[in-house]
Amino acid sequence: MSNVQKAIEYAHQNRERFLNELIEALKIPSISTDAEYNGEVMRAAEWMANHLKALGIENVEIMPTDGGHPVVYGDYLKKPGKPTVLVYGHYDVQPADPLELWETGPFEPRVEGDLLVARGSSDMKGQVLATFDAIESLMKGGGELPVNVKFLLEGEEEIGSKHLDPFLRKYADKFKADVSLNPDAGMMGIDMPTITYGLRGLAYFEIHVWGPKADLHSGLYGGAVHNPAQALTELIARMHDDKGRITLPGFYDSVRPISEGERADFARLPNDDAHYLEETGVPALWGEEGYISAERTGARPTLEVNGLLSGWTGPGSKTVLPAKAMAKISCRLVPDQTDDEVEKQMNRFMEENAPKTVKWEVKKLTGSPFAIADLNNPGVQAMKDAMETAWGVKPFLRREGGSIGAVAMLQQICGVESVLVGMGLPSDNVHSPNEHMHLPTWHKGIDSFIHFFNNLG
Repeated sequence: MSNVQKAIEYAHQNRERFLNELIEALKIPSISTDAEYNGEVMRAAEWMANHLKALGIENVEIMPTDGGHPVVYGDYLKKPGKPTVLVYGHYDVQPADPLELWETGPFEPRVEGDLLVARGSSDMKGQVLATFDAIESLMKGGGELPVNVKFLLEGEEEIGSKHLDPFLRKYADKFKADVSLNPDAGMMGIDMPTITYGLRGLAYFEIHVWGPKADLHSGLYGGAVHNPAQALTELIARMHDDKGRITLPGFYDSVRPISEGERADFARLPNDDAHYLEETGVPALWGEEGYISAERTGARPTLEVNGLLSGWTGPGSKTVLPAKAMAKISCRLVPDQTDDEVEKQMNRFMEENAPKTVKWEVKKLTGSPFAIADLNNPGVQAMKDAMETAWGVKPFLRREGGSIGAVAMLQQICGVESVLVGMGLPSDNVHSPNEHMHLPTWHKGIDSFIHFFNNLG
């Protein structure tokens, strides 16, 4: 029996213990967004550090960030000349609200058939422990870990990894590796293993429009004073043309086209237009002409209105002409756009289109870069083979519409590309009440990680 077969057998024999260890980790309410839980976040960091030590990982330390929750580090560098894998994960979780919608306590894990229900089970303590379990299976069952490993486990992913950028710039050399394994993603569905090789970036704005110095009576002043709410909505309407394209000046100048090979991969994905219609309940789909929905949501840039605020929105009627209006707008960015570039384009659009009857301001609230991996890099190839071995089908390749800050930071600061995978399913209720993990998929994911480390080694 080969070492990898021994490791797989060890993992299968220890499934119950692996599950119990995950349940133990899930009992810690490590909610990073609420200062009331700071002690629990630290307790989760200590739990992760202690578990790494128990595995035999060396140089384990809880590293403080500049004013934020700490990073857990560890390494096992016993294979000179072999690749080094940086395992990324986060041990913080989303708040559990609304609590009344949970069937049992969010931090009282329970197994219901094939599901493990608890906050953090899918996002992402279950995924983190899957990497621990794969490494343990290779070290103790297979006799050796065939690669070098480092760990970066952060406690602020759910609040935007806001202290990770300066932390990585300070310790860039410490976290250099040949590839990063990031299991903070998911699968298209059961028995649909998926590799996410691209993430869109983000530029998030508030657009403020002012008119009169105070709210006015709409009967006395309507028709003589330009309503800021009307002016703003007219501006927003001009931000797309009748083909669904964004009209900010130069918006597409830096956009990297989708290759023919990528278009073939997008066409193979199971989330076709019928899927989007069923999932959303809308009467018809909308978007940029010339692209299927999976391309529009994964590999093309977008501009979306996230919120509008103006005037009277309470019960009953109030005939007011509002003094101001505000819109929150997010742009999802693709290679090779930057949030600074799009901020300039938004300001140019407003300069060219805003009427002289109002004043305006564009405020950029946040921005994050895109990330995209080379599909030919050894890490992606090793994972493709590993998933096909574990599931018996070729994995789907997709570019994801959302953003994970750590992926871009590791690429740009440390020069490390990520293999972004995971066992999370669309039905896992991530960030919602009754979050859960599908246990058969989780166990199969552990097997795939064993094959991944073995393939790289």
